[in-house]
Amino acid sequence: MQPINPSTTTELPRSASAARSLLLQLAAGAALGVVVLYGVAFAESPLMHNAAHDVRHITVKPCH
Repeated sequence: MQPINPSTTTELPRSASAARSLLLQLAAGAALGVVVLYGVAFAESPLMHNAAHDVRHITVKPCH
């Protein structure tokens, strides 16, 4: 069994650009989620709207 070398273990980057990149990814994911949520909620297609509505009932979230 080989000893663990600290230089080969993976560490999270701690630079400002890495933090900026993470925040950008989180913001993009949140924006996409909002677009999908409102796109489905106000969809003209009854199939998409009813599917989203049923998911709200399954997850016990109020919708009416």
